[in-house]
Amino acid sequence: MSSYKNKAYIFSALTALLTSLVLMLFFSIFLYLFDLLDAKSLIFSFLLNFLVIFFIFHFRSKKYMFKRTEKIYNDILTLESNKSAVDKLLSSEDMDLLTNEISKYISLKKKQVQSLKDREEFRKEFVGNVAHELKTPLFTIQGYISTLLDGALSDPEVLKKYLKRADKGVDRLIYIVRDLDMITKIEFGESKLNKSNFDIFELISSIFEDLDMKAKKKNISLVFKEKSENISEVFADKERIQQLITNLIVNSIKYGHKNGTTEVDIVNTGEEKILVKISDNGEGIEEEHIPRIFERFYRVDKSGARSEGGSGLGLSIVKHIIDAHDEKIFVESKYGIGSEFSFTLKKFIVN
Repeated sequence: MSSYKNKAYIFSALTALLTSLVLMLFFSIFLYLFDLLDAKSLIFSFLLNFLVIFFIFHFRSKKYMFKRTEKIYNDILTLESNKSAVDKLLSSEDMDLLTNEISKYISLKKKQVQSLKDREEFRKEFVGNVAHELKTPLFTIQGYISTLLDGALSDPEVLKKYLKRADKGVDRLIYIVRDLDMITKIEFGESKLNKSNFDIFELISSIFEDLDMKAKKKNISLVFKEKSENISEVFADKERIQQLITNLIVNSIKYGHKNGTTEVDIVNTGEEKILVKISDNGEGIEEEHIPRIFERFYRVDKSGARSEGGSGLGLSIVKHIIDAHDEKIFVESKYGIGSEFSFTLKKFIVN
């Protein structure tokens, strides 16, 4: 017997008991006035009243309460487009089922409301970040062009220098718009993955060559551990993986110390997966920032990062590419010691 039924029977019994006692009191007074008072009659009438009142009250109240609450439940499930649960409820008339389902619904709606609040907060922050990221290069370009229009056009040296700086601002805008467009296409499935088999070692070696000059500017050594056996080829979108690894290494160089090291290692994790690890001995990331580093425009270093250039979307793109491949990415970092980003890839297995 359910807890609701127990409570319902107890409530009906108490109500019938109190009502029967009141009726017995009036009936006793009536019999006493007419000198007909009899103990057996009183007991019999009390028991009869109790039973009649108990059954009438119990079933009528149950029916009334059920009809009222069933309508609420029915309306809730109509919103959820779930009629099967209503049919189940109508057949069982189990009030515990009703209360449990309503409790679940309330809990679900609380979570949805909280999720909407979080999304709204994220949207506000995102819009603010986009405005700030676009405003910086736009004002820079505007400043240089305004200076030239105010009279600096006649000086060839100033003209060339300011145009170069304005061009850098334009490049920054292009990076931001291009990266935002890429993320949007990946999110909405408009940018399909072109998966194929390719040599991951050759790809990393090619990326090292492309970033060699950038690393040398900070005297950072790019180190690639020796090739492991049986994990040469992977199955993924080569262009996207190239961008992913490039973004992670560029980030490592950007936040790395002078005379530091950026190391890439590949680990065989089993029959189907490999783990690509990119580590450095740079600044590291404080623990409080790690959960948010893949958000768009989120910067750990609010001031220094912009001086290094970029769109502020590098790690966000990394996360989207990983998600599109149904793979996982991991971050380990200690502030002042360094960081390690690692992600899984599917190996190419010859049948």
